[in-house]
Amino acid sequence: MAAVTVIGAGNLGGAVAALAAKAGATVQLLVRDPAKVSDFAASVGAATGRIGDAATGDIVVLAVPYSAVPEVLSTYAGAWDGRTVVDATNPVDMATFDGLVVPGDSSAAQEFQASTPAVRVVKAFNTNFAATLATGAVGSAPTTVLIAGDDDSAKHAVADLVRGAGLRAADAGSLKRARELEALAFLQMTLAAAGTTSWTSGFALFD
Repeated sequence: MAAVTVIGAGNLGGAVAALAAKAGATVQLLVRDPAKVSDFAASVGAATGRIGDAATGDIVVLAVPYSAVPEVLSTYAGAWDGRTVVDATNPVDMATFDGLVVPGDSSAAQEFQASTPAVRVVKAFNTNFAATLATGAVGSAPTTVLIAGDDDSAKHAVADLVRGAGLRAADAGSLKRARELEALAFLQMTLAAAGTTSWTSGFALFD
């Protein structure tokens, strides 16, 4: 059975924690204020702790705002070496909401990997709104989680977790593809913000 630590319990973090619990994983939630998530944690059988406490999962999911990532990585410097760490962030320029704040030839996930070479970074969950992870569906299609990374075993571990919860997982290729995943997520966010789509919608893959 996998052990999963989710850092952050906003909409996405909560949805990933519930998904992991549904897949039969042991779940730990690390947040700023554990008291605020105690009821939710109890509902999915998750242990709680503060950000800074030791992460017990062999899979760690970063479900915090992109701007909070440097602080989190500094807090856990060296502690996650050899583990699979899922970057679920999107580096959106929140001041303008008109672009990404990483270089055009890179991504948040690639920058993360470059700064922590001993960590097995996987990009996943960033293209999914929380509602589609919770329901497992996008319209009439099952929710698909796109996964990118350079370590096949790390990608397989995340895919197994996703499929264990009844969702679909699709290998999007190497970590270089994280750039396209972040752009896709940004497009989805701008469509929802403009009212063209809703925050409970998403992109679906059909065979």
